[in-house]
Amino acid sequence: MGKLLCEIFKSSRKDELYLYVDKARGLVDVPEVLLERFGKPVSAMTLILSENKPLARADVNDVIAAIEAKGFYLQMPPARDEYMLDLYRTPTEARY
Repeated sequence: MGKLLCEIFKSSRKDELYLYVDKARGLVDVPEVLLERFGKPVSAMTLILSENKPLARADVNDVIAAIEAKGFYLQMPPARDEYMLDLYRTPTEARY
């Protein structure tokens, strides 16, 4: 694999949802139905993808392969632990 100049967009609708595309092609290869669900793409950053520069939450080779094959890579938000969500659902008592 070589290098790829990539633009990363964050979703205006969902936290931690990102769309990686080839900077030269932009969003032209992204299906319209995906863009509708994604919301207004907000440019987060531009970077050079290469196999010797790992990404934090995705395998860089998978990202490059997806962009070359279909024109984009969609990074989903990380899974939330169910027990952490229960902390927000459980009413808390104030103790004074």
